[in-house]
Amino acid sequence: MNAYQNLGDRLQREPKSWLVTGAAGFIGSNLVEALLKLGQKVVGLDNYSSGRAANLQDVRGRVTPSQWKLFSAIKGDIRNPATCKRACRRIDFILHQAALGSVPLSITRPLDSHENNVTGFLNILMAAKQSRVRRCVFASSCAVYGNHPRLPKVEEQLGESLSPYAVTKRCNELYADIFARCYGLSSIGLRYFNVFGPRQDPKGAYAAVIPHWIAAMMKAEPIHINGDGKTTRDFCYIANVVQANLLAATTDNPDAINQLYNVAGRRQISLNELFEMLRTRLLPMYPHLARCVPIYRPFREGDIRHSEGAIDKAARLLGYQPTYQFQDGLDEALPWYVENFSRSRPKPKPKKTRSSPRRKR
Repeated sequence: MNAYQNLGDRLQREPKSWLVTGAAGFIGSNLVEALLKLGQKVVGLDNYSSGRAANLQDVRGRVTPSQWKLFSAIKGDIRNPATCKRACRRIDFILHQAALGSVPLSITRPLDSHENNVTGFLNILMAAKQSRVRRCVFASSCAVYGNHPRLPKVEEQLGESLSPYAVTKRCNELYADIFARCYGLSSIGLRYFNVFGPRQDPKGAYAAVIPHWIAAMMKAEPIHINGDGKTTRDFCYIANVVQANLLAATTDNPDAINQLYNVAGRRQISLNELFEMLRTRLLPMYPHLARCVPIYRPFREGDIRHSEGAIDKAARLLGYQPTYQFQDGLDEALPWYVENFSRSRPKPKPKKTRSSPRRKR
């Protein structure tokens, strides 16, 4: 039995109280579901700027009625200190996922990115300190590695930031370190590498590439690749991210606390490879994809060229062991993508039929 399986058994025997910020989002809602299934009491905080009430309704349908009664939702904004203080009352652990999570969006709206990602996080830390929360686990990002050339990325080596989003996540890491030093607030930062899975939104200009491409392929829309398609990413299935959060929140290893960890699948996949993997899997259901080819366009400002995360530190100190490799996660998530993206298709308008003129009597 591995560390995560042991943790599941322990949490069911000794339930805790959890705050999940961004609870109606993709990652947040998956964390809520996992915690409820373990019999935990969960408070979800979200302002629904990018999160969707439908995500929490989906969670409700996947847990038992008794488990759902353990969940309470707060509609509020992490930029409001009073809201954060209210949400942190009688909480053991915080899983902080709320953010404006987009590199391009941060370039066009840097003030919004700072207010949500830095000021909002600082409000959560203040509230956690005041409420004596045991630990705050927060979502950082592989974007903090910037232009550092080393692969795989290791936690101790950073390059120059390439976007305001990357700066905000690095600020989170620095603030967490200061709160540990000055106030004794225990925290752990998780640097996510391109998370994917069920409840991921395919819509909008800043949607993640996997759901965006799947939706476009299903609808026979153009597939755009920024650059030459040789850009690589380390895609990490959502179940691995849930595991890392719960291990980080509950570890009693003193060497593991107040640290930063990569959460990755540990495999480089190029955008060209990703395109072909998705097209091949969808082709039996959508024959028009036999003619589908990508359209290449200029590289996008702020994007990292290559990405792969070393997970040795997380494995050693947290017991993190990804249970899903990329293709396993893709195979498990694809039916959800297909079912839910099919529902969102606009229904074709009925053709107008010309009525026969009435004969005069």
